[in-house]
Amino acid sequence: MHEEQRRLDQITDSLLQIELELRQLGEWQPEVPPAEAFESTQPFCLDTMEFTQWLQFVFIERMKLLVEAGMPLPSASGIAPMAEEHFRGRSQSGTGLVRALVEMDTLLSGR
Repeated sequence: MHEEQRRLDQITDSLLQIELELRQLGEWQPEVPPAEAFESTQPFCLDTMEFTQWLQFVFIERMKLLVEAGMPLPSASGIAPMAEEHFRGRSQSGTGLVRALVEMDTLLSGR
């Protein structure tokens, strides 16, 4: 059980790092998107939200709930490539956020 608690602590730290990176990029938003935005059937809600909104309002929120409730966490994650795609061709590099997401992907996939 000790190992699992350590992994949960690492995931919690990683979630905080993702939030910090979003804030540093000026992408953290005080307003929740409208309810319809959450009804998307597209991966990452691409048709209704910016990727950074999805990270904040869907991914981080769901992960916090899973960790707090002691529910099983996803065993695979491929979020970092989506972040790389999101920042491609933009003035912001997003490098710190991509690094934080690579860490989360690694923690979730158990590698």
